[in-house]
Amino acid sequence: MSLPEIVSREQWRAAREELLAKEKAATRARDALNAERRALPMVEITEEYMFEGGDGKATLLDLFEGRHQLVVHHFMFAPEWDTGCRGCSAFLDEIGQLAHLHARGTTFAAVSRAPLTRILPFKARMGWAVPWYSSSGTGFHHDFEATLERDGELVERPGLSCFLRDRDRVFHTYSTYERGLDGLGSTTGFLDLTALGRQEEWEEPRGRASAFGAPAGGKPVRYHDEYDD
Repeated sequence: MSLPEIVSREQWRAAREELLAKEKAATRARDALNAERRALPMVEITEEYMFEGGDGKATLLDLFEGRHQLVVHHFMFAPEWDTGCRGCSAFLDEIGQLAHLHARGTTFAAVSRAPLTRILPFKARMGWAVPWYSSSGTGFHHDFEATLERDGELVERPGLSCFLRDRDRVFHTYSTYERGLDGLGSTTGFLDLTALGRQEEWEEPRGRASAFGAPAGGKPVRYHDEYDD
């Protein structure tokens, strides 16, 4: 096994400060990339997708649960599978309280092509409370490129798609797949993918989040049971 070199505390400190400068540069570059992502154009969704969830039928607008943003996890679970993808399951395992997302007007939901009769037993086995819907019978996964056709066969791939609601109009703002999910799972990580971002005053473009009802500067972080949703 190749382990790190053993050095003195002074040598370690010098090496750490050199790396820290690169880490700060990477943070600034990530902030710039997130701003560029928020500047992406968006596409209005006119297709009337009909999903099935634990409370019955639901439209894409219903999935927002009244909030302004929606992050959909394209969970790999094909109709013929008995259980969901192990990698997607590990991803959902990492997601904690959704109250912090909800406080910033953002809903998170998983969507799979499998019928709800297969999804619900697996969801119960995993002990998840995340909203999970079936897109069975719709072209949702194909339209958002989470299900592809390769060599005459359907291939699933994990992904996330972000949507913005303006009254009753729904817009697609962003999608990412496979390695694009690396490092995600935190509240700020998901918000950085959305059109409204973290809804803090330092973010560009200024004023966008407050135009959708968020207070200037965003809501302070609280204990998850203290938010007034």
